[in-house]
Amino acid sequence: MSNVPSNLKFAESHEWILDNGDGTVTVGISDHAQELLGDVVFVELPEVGREVEKGEEFSLVESVKAASDIYSPISGEVVAVNEALEDAPETVNEAPFGEGWIAKIKLSDAAEVDALMGAEAYQQKVAEEA
Repeated sequence: MSNVPSNLKFAESHEWILDNGDGTVTVGISDHAQELLGDVVFVELPEVGREVEKGEEFSLVESVKAASDIYSPISGEVVAVNEALEDAPETVNEAPFGEGWIAKIKLSDAAEVDALMGAEAYQQKVAEEA
């Protein structure tokens, strides 16, 4: 398994968040998730201004193998989306923990962040699934 950045938190459904320190988080899918999907060919971005609930489907990633719903790991308002993915969806494969981010969400409940898995717990979960 690839290196998982220790500054990220993870949902059971393989989404990650980065706390931006300003009441917002950046959301993407894990390296493990993009490996399972294969070559990403399309990313449906959520609408800016949309209110999302934790666990709600808010994006879609299509690959040559399958289409996969992406679930919001936290509740809040979508304040930005990664428009670069419209022209270069493969960035999700190339840099899932960096330039391949999907959206930024303004938190409505910061306590939800604490309920997510840390990097070590996430790596253990992935290893158990293998």
